[in-house]
Amino acid sequence: MAEVATSATSDQLLVVIDPVARQTDGESVRIVKDVLSAGAATKVCLPDGPEEFARALARRGSRRPVVVGDDRALMRAVVLLHRQRELAECVLSVVPVGPVLGVAHALGVPLGAVAAARAVLDGAERRLDMLVDDSDGVVLGALRIPAPAAREEPVEAARPWLRTCQSLVRTLVPARPARETALAVAGPSRLRVEVDGVTLVDLDQPLEAVSVTPGSGGGLASVEVRPLSVGAEASPLLATGRTVTVTGADFRYRADTGVAGPVRRRTWMVQEGALGLVLPGR
Repeated sequence: MAEVATSATSDQLLVVIDPVARQTDGESVRIVKDVLSAGAATKVCLPDGPEEFARALARRGSRRPVVVGDDRALMRAVVLLHRQRELAECVLSVVPVGPVLGVAHALGVPLGAVAAARAVLDGAERRLDMLVDDSDGVVLGALRIPAPAAREEPVEAARPWLRTCQSLVRTLVPARPARETALAVAGPSRLRVEVDGVTLVDLDQPLEAVSVTPGSGGGLASVEVRPLSVGAEASPLLATGRTVTVTGADFRYRADTGVAGPVRRRTWMVQEGALGLVLPGR
């Protein structure tokens, strides 16, 4: 891991530049370094992988950490600080550079390199809610549980030889009735969703999707359950609460940038104001 130190006036920053950012947009990384070093005393760290990234963050001392990278780098930093129980005392800054930027944008971070770097220098700390599950996983932007059919596609795609065999069989054997074909496709989710201990939907109601997002403050999460529509589109079921528990047959879920599971039960709790993030002043 290479380290570069430059001096300026005002605040002291530890700038940790994710390797993916350096590989995908070196010009934006250079601009960010120039802007930050012109406005603060900066120590720049260039980790080559997750272990060096973690060591750089752990050795930050009194410097304010600035992550230059995409959503995955941001999540890596937040998870490390959370599991070390240091997130409450740390104020984090992020400059989004890389291919996956949806979470940072949703949190209010400017996507332009110059604007985001200036927000690091001139912005203000905001305390944001986040979700923490019973396995110590973290959600900043959104949690989604899709229907099982959507989750079967990657498995099929991973076995091209099977598709070739199926195509050959279809040329030799008459097509099956549509009803029989449909039975081979995974059906909708059947999940019990509880919000603060109250059942919002039970296992007898087929679902298209479930989504949970931490609110903008106040310690409440927003829950949306979409029942399977038959004929006319079914209205979503909405609720807010501090604790959300989902139970059912093995299900997977997407939390920000990653996919987790399968699990049969998972509980998410809102941690109010858990993340201190520097955002543009209002």
